[in-house]
Amino acid sequence: MGIGNAIQRGSHVYIYDENNRQTGSVPAGTGPNDGLKGYTSSQVNVQRGSYIYSHDERGRQIGSKPTG
Repeated sequence: MGIGNAIQRGSHVYIYDENNRQTGSVPAGTGPNDGLKGYTSSQVNVQRGSYIYSHDERGRQIGSKPTG
């Protein structure tokens, strides 16, 4: 199973598979630069504060890196 789509709605990012079924969600943050930064078939990248967090198709964190 891979990521087919990721959409930010309010303070959450919702992750969907190729069949448009929701597989997970992650917090998007509340800062001015926070939120969904992009996604691939294997990960979703979300900025919260000064870090970008990577999540898998179920919303589990798989990595992080500073934005600077």
